[in-house]
Amino acid sequence: MESESATTDVKQKVELFLSYWKLIFLCAIIAILLGFSYLRYATYQYKASATIKIRDEKQATKLPSIEDFSAEGLFAQGTDKIKDEIKIIQSRTIAENIIKTLGLNIRCFAEGKIKEKELYENPPIKISFFKSDSIISKIKATIFIKVKSKTEFILFKDDGKSLIDRDNKDGKVYTFGDKIETSYGGFVLVPEVGLHAPNIGSNYKLTISPVTSLVNSYTSKVKISTEKGSSVIKLELEESVAQKAVDYLDQLILEYNKDVLLDKEEVIKVTSDFINNRLQKVSEELENVDYTAEQLQKKNNLTALSSQDNINLQSGQQLQAQISATTNNIQLATFIEDELNRKDRTSDMLPSEIGIGDGNTTQVIKTHNDLVAQRDYLLRNSTKKNPIVVQLNNQIAEVKQSLQSSINSIKETSQLTLNNLNRENARIRGQLYQAPTKARQFTDIKRQQGIKESLYLYLLQKKEESAISLGMYSPIAKIVDNAHSSYKPVAPNVVITYMAALILGLMFPIGFIYVVDLLNTKLYRKEDLVNLLNIPYLGDIPKGNKRQKLVKKVDYSPKAEAFRIVKSNIDFMLRNVKGRSKKIFITSTIPQEGKSHTSSNLATSIAFSGKSVLLIETDIRVPKLLEYLNLIDQPKQGLSDYLADKSIKPQDVVIKHKENEFLDIIHSGTIPPNPSELLMSERVLDLFDYFDSKYDYIIADTSAVGIVSDTLLISHLADIFVYVVSVDNIDKRLLKHVAEPLYKQERLPKLTMLLNGIKLGNKGYGGYGYGYGYGNNPNKKKKWYSFFSKNK
Repeated sequence: MESESATTDVKQKVELFLSYWKLIFLCAIIAILLGFSYLRYATYQYKASATIKIRDEKQATKLPSIEDFSAEGLFAQGTDKIKDEIKIIQSRTIAENIIKTLGLNIRCFAEGKIKEKELYENPPIKISFFKSDSIISKIKATIFIKVKSKTEFILFKDDGKSLIDRDNKDGKVYTFGDKIETSYGGFVLVPEVGLHAPNIGSNYKLTISPVTSLVNSYTSKVKISTEKGSSVIKLELEESVAQKAVDYLDQLILEYNKDVLLDKEEVIKVTSDFINNRLQKVSEELENVDYTAEQLQKKNNLTALSSQDNINLQSGQQLQAQISATTNNIQLATFIEDELNRKDRTSDMLPSEIGIGDGNTTQVIKTHNDLVAQRDYLLRNSTKKNPIVVQLNNQIAEVKQSLQSSINSIKETSQLTLNNLNRENARIRGQLYQAPTKARQFTDIKRQQGIKESLYLYLLQKKEESAISLGMYSPIAKIVDNAHSSYKPVAPNVVITYMAALILGLMFPIGFIYVVDLLNTKLYRKEDLVNLLNIPYLGDIPKGNKRQKLVKKVDYSPKAEAFRIVKSNIDFMLRNVKGRSKKIFITSTIPQEGKSHTSSNLATSIAFSGKSVLLIETDIRVPKLLEYLNLIDQPKQGLSDYLADKSIKPQDVVIKHKENEFLDIIHSGTIPPNPSELLMSERVLDLFDYFDSKYDYIIADTSAVGIVSDTLLISHLADIFVYVVSVDNIDKRLLKHVAEPLYKQERLPKLTMLLNGIKLGNKGYGGYGYGYGYGNNPNKKKKWYSFFSKNK
């Protein structure tokens, strides 16, 4: 039963909504039109995407060593490395460089009546500033212009209005190329020529935005995604201009690679600068020694020495070479120590691969530079208070201390070696001391010349190695797919927009109808009445034609059929009443519910069936019966006159209906000042007793029980009460408050409910097909389209 009730409720709701199909259809059409308007004037968004592969640092060099191939695989540190690279790609520094390179802070729009369009690829008007880029990057301004001719334009102030709302008199005429002074500096407007030249009479808007605000926008709009464990990164960007999104992603990849290469080559540049500085000084010293040797040879006219002297000289030269190498090592260690202790250095990087000491010292310098690079890497998007940065600084300090110890050890060891070499050299020099003074002087000069020359050649070699290393690195981001766009808008989505508009267009009227129905306390169908009151239901009467208030003798209308059914139901309920008239009382809760209409039509319908009917109008306060029966010209003497004047006999107030011989009427008569007292008179009982055996039916049109108590005074005379309930008129709460106690207390005998004024198809609560099937008029002509129906 509950499932059936739920199904019935659903059907009723569906019928309710279908009864308003015109309203729902209209709202749906309006919603679709609004969706069309939105799509017509909305700013579309286009998506561009690019794919890159982050290569391992060892793969980023053009000349990898064999050890690199045997080392750990790509990104041994796991996905944290990829996350670090993503943070760099999303950095504000890279976004700022892109915006400045592409000039995205200056935009040109063509203004229309409703919508403006950005002209990105080939703007018809270009602007050039006299101030520096650093100043232009910080200003915010809007320039409105209207092209007057090929050489002139009108400039308007930015006062919050659009160009459509402006008059030409509000602006100032300029010539293209004129310098225009503003609060943020002067600028010049230059028109494009050819295909992209500005149209005469067109309105354009140039917007200048601060770079910092655009940086925030683009860093949030660029979407970066990657799969776990993968080094492939997908970049996506949505923009109002598809080509702008493509250009931004392409430039993003270039800026990222440039940033990475700068980091990788910083150590090489520091080493190269160090070598160049030392090479310049050694070159000057070598030049001085060469010049001294040249002058000594010219002055003393030196020739070849003796064989023994040559042997001693060769031994001395070998010692000098060792002394030179040892001295070079000490000097390089001193250079590194000085570089380590310098306070005016712009970078913490130390020169590497310069051949100092053993491999351990070189590895310490490399470790130091790696830690410095990692720390500087983090400082770009962090602060010095970052725990990782603090930890790296501590590690750098420890490495510096270790490096200082290594350098000290190298210097001490080299100094001992140098002392031994000098002692051996002194011995050989003692043997050469016996040689001529001039030869000895030349030997000293030659020794100094050899030391400086070997150091010079060594530095030249290191310079070339640094130059080669400077170009060894390749971009770390390998482009898998260049930035591309389908040039089809991704937002707003046309299908989703129309679906959303249609859903809203349906939901609004349906929701409104549902809420109104939910708050409605009126009755519209049988179920409303049956569910409200547990009182026998007699039937319902459909709303008829206003011009035809009464049913006719030959009548196939739904209303006539309904009254026949009501008459049959009453006869069934009064089947035990025999040998006297069946007394039917008609009442309602309030006036205007159709009591007189029901009583007159019921009486007429029964009379047409050949049964004698007496219709008594007991509502002597507001009489309407004669109006319904079209008997206005009849005598005014009626029920109230009979009750008030004992000389009047019952048959004296009876009116014969001219068109229906079986129908007699007693109207209310003169409206009395005391209707309740009159109805309490014993003459009421006498009246009913008098006509009890003369008519088959006595129908009484009584007063509304919810307003006055007149009906209750004569209710005991009725065999059955027909309680008329008007559709879309009576409040459910009032009906329940009045009718339910009367039924439970049995104050109205055999109380039955009659629903009056059913509107076919109204609110989905139509009748039950009166006028169809057996109720059809057999003489009614069929419509032309009915011949094509299956049921003829």
